[in-house]
Amino acid sequence: MRVVVVGAGIVGVCTAHFLRRAGFDVTVLERRSGVAQEGSFANAGVMAPGYVGPWASPGMPRKVLSYLFRPEAPVVFRPSFDLALWRWLRRWLGECELERYRRNRARMQRLAFYSQGELRSLRAQYAMDYEQATGYLQLFRTEAEIEATAASRTLLGELGVRHVLLDAGQCRALEPALHPATPLAGGLHLPDDETGNCAYFAHQLKDIAIAEGAEFRFGISVLGFDASSNQIRALTTSAGPVSGDAFVIAGGIDSRPLLERLGVRLPMIAVKGYSATAAITAFEHAPFLSVMDETYKVAITRMGNRMRVAGTAELGTQGMELRERALGTLLKVAHDWFPYAASYRLGKFWVGARPMLPDGPPVLGATPISNLYLNTGHGSSGWVMATGSARIVADIIAGREPGIDIDGLTLDRYRTGRGA
Repeated sequence: MRVVVVGAGIVGVCTAHFLRRAGFDVTVLERRSGVAQEGSFANAGVMAPGYVGPWASPGMPRKVLSYLFRPEAPVVFRPSFDLALWRWLRRWLGECELERYRRNRARMQRLAFYSQGELRSLRAQYAMDYEQATGYLQLFRTEAEIEATAASRTLLGELGVRHVLLDAGQCRALEPALHPATPLAGGLHLPDDETGNCAYFAHQLKDIAIAEGAEFRFGISVLGFDASSNQIRALTTSAGPVSGDAFVIAGGIDSRPLLERLGVRLPMIAVKGYSATAAITAFEHAPFLSVMDETYKVAITRMGNRMRVAGTAELGTQGMELRERALGTLLKVAHDWFPYAASYRLGKFWVGARPMLPDGPPVLGATPISNLYLNTGHGSSGWVMATGSARIVADIIAGREPGIDIDGLTLDRYRTGRGA
């Protein structure tokens, strides 16, 4: 049985691996020249399952409005006349209600913890090295920020996630490179959470999948479907028809227009994220721990001899231009905490599209088309959810029971009104 996977970001590559491991013949189609060249290319690299949660949360609408006129802000909203954006926002606002937030967060964390286990198994099995590191420090500039995390810390305890609340002195002892002039009220240390280079992992897993028999075809755009009687016979592509017995759409934000041609509609929009990656020039001033600035929601991750500064959620804009306002937020946070570690302005700047659904969890598994499956809509959590999502989709196609409860992770939540 041949399964064709559309998309070779981190989600598509993981899907190809688990399908091949399940015994399927696998072909992956990707319009770019290689794997992990869009949303997976230069993300923050943080894998903290206990902190995975929906963007739609109580108080978030008020926060977004408060950011509108700030020069540096974690969220940038640019109103436009795009009706799809306003429909998405209406559904998103409904998901900010407390009980819906709790439900959506539980669904996302169930998947993220499962995925963490799958990733660690792969790493051990294949001795993978993707600049991974352990330990994560959340930094609070004010006492109010510490108080606001009380509920999250309680949940971390319930989930069994090790964490320690630190005062400012303890934070600086744990990470001596923190700049002493930047206000610091305290921090939350998560010693078991991880970071890693998502693109490096994707390249290694692609090589493993190829060695085990999977086929990757690059530079091929999927244009549509040859379908009848509720079944797809082939994909129409820029290189001609590609036939298969089953098809998985794992194309990130590009999944939406493809699916619309089959009458499958997902309320998904692109929320842009930014990063800057700079070579370390003064190692004595560079961090060993990865940190998250709670005020600006910016992560600073050590990746070998480089530092990656990533954050900002921008919605309402078309195209993938680098915007100075968003980059300014990243550079401010980098200079606040580690001003002498790197020449950040000389780094490589990146912007990627996060495929965001209004309620938060991705959509996995079956569709109304009998041989079409989904693995898309992971938002900013694609890296931390990729291996688990791929294992689930492979198990579904193979007719096996998934390793976790997938209630709320499928297309059914939109078809029955139980989701957004």
